[in-house]
Amino acid sequence: MNANDAGLVLEVQQQHPMPLHGRIEAAAGELLALVGPSGAGKTSMLRVAAGLMKPQQGLVQVAGQTWCDTARGLWRPPQQRHVGLVFQHYALMPHLSALGNVALSLLQRPEPERRREAARWLAHVGLTDELMHRRPAQLSGGQQQRVAVARALAREPRLLLLDEPFSAVDMMNRQGLYRLIADLRRELSVPMVLVTHDLNEARLLADRLVVMDAGQVLQSGTPELVHRAPRTARVADLVGICNRWQGWWEGGDGSEAGWGWLRWGEGAAAPRLRVRDKGRMSRNRAVTFVIPGDAISLADAHAAGERGHFAARVDAVRHQGEITMATLTLAVAGGQPLVLTLAGRERRSLEPGQALAVAFDLAQVHLMPLRP
Repeated sequence: MNANDAGLVLEVQQQHPMPLHGRIEAAAGELLALVGPSGAGKTSMLRVAAGLMKPQQGLVQVAGQTWCDTARGLWRPPQQRHVGLVFQHYALMPHLSALGNVALSLLQRPEPERRREAARWLAHVGLTDELMHRRPAQLSGGQQQRVAVARALAREPRLLLLDEPFSAVDMMNRQGLYRLIADLRRELSVPMVLVTHDLNEARLLADRLVVMDAGQVLQSGTPELVHRAPRTARVADLVGICNRWQGWWEGGDGSEAGWGWLRWGEGAAAPRLRVRDKGRMSRNRAVTFVIPGDAISLADAHAAGERGHFAARVDAVRHQGEITMATLTLAVAGGQPLVLTLAGRERRSLEPGQALAVAFDLAQVHLMPLRP
């Protein structure tokens, strides 16, 4: 991405007042989700983009304009950045109606025009005329958040920033807000950046994920890519990949290009798995490996021992509506745990203590260096 398009480029390198390192990009009309634990630096990234925090070293470019370039001594204050901000706790003026709150972002226009524009944006986010004239305390959490979104949009932003916007809203209202954001993505031709702790929310809404920890951008990519090929074991943990094990990468033996041997466990009896060799891992080294849930299936117990099939025992089964969470123990490498999310018929027959086989699609095994 370059500065001549309508997207966002944000690059930060600093140690104080908190470590913050990394680069994120979002194209026009793209929603980027920043995920990671509390203190990871997600909100600080938003503050740099909005001009609420000046980095020691940094670059912010939006829609072909440079808002910050510390190398050139360039810095635009927040009021010159055309940013729409939506916060977790709405930040609405309690003494003003919904209409008055949105009109506040239009002070540069004549008063009658402010009210017309405010009403237009409130209708756009789904508020009725009657609700527009209520004060925030008379609105539900979901309605208040719609007012906050309308206020951000009324500024005609070139960049929309959403900081944990749904966490204070109940699940029923949250689903409606998800639909609103999905609609806005189709309508708006501006980059959108969402900060969230909710991985399901990020996967549902985002075009791309940015995984952060301790102020560092660890990985960026589509939700599919990050979950199938996390860069490190720490990324795997942060995006909720349960099935992660350690092994020994022997590498290819020259018999088949693009494939190599992974030993699962120690000793001569440890199973050797024929897996993809992406050419990124040196031979004969300890590794961590993962496999996505949709590359794992259940089979009859007698299939254990076939290529990619392992004997297992069901330890626990939890039915959660249309899905079932099952915890198993694999009879391999000293008894490795396996967690599965199941849907459909196969989940109905599972019982604790049951013996079965688990089949791995070995082409989907992903290797990572054994380091944090």
